[in-house]
Amino acid sequence: MKSTTLSMLDWRALLGHLVRWLSNLRRAGNARKQESKRALEDVVRTVRRTQVVLRAIDGGRAAPADEADLAERWTELGFRLESLGLGKLAKRCEIRGRHGADPEALDAEFIARADIQLDRIEKLARLTLRELDSK
Repeated sequence: MKSTTLSMLDWRALLGHLVRWLSNLRRAGNARKQESKRALEDVVRTVRRTQVVLRAIDGGRAAPADEADLAERWTELGFRLESLGLGKLAKRCEIRGRHGADPEALDAEFIARADIQLDRIEKLARLTLRELDSK
């Protein structure tokens, strides 16, 4: 077996590569944290929008386009949150989107177990935001 020794230049190149790699890793971590925060803030905004549309539905003023927009927003949030590793909230958003797109597709017992009440979703989003801010 042949022995390989590293020269001082090799060590410097390796050290430089390691420093750049760690720097990139730190930036990626910060970028992911910021994207997570934006997604969680979007959850709170979508909760608010849903509350407004539900009030309009109760008053007979909502358009089908409003409901379609919300189903799409919730679904998109589910995808974003899943890709960020926020699975628990992602699942609730995904179910909220499915339920908004076709309320008859999911039975009442499933909806109750899914825990997709707007106030519960917002609470989970805010708790996760606080957890991110403390890191």
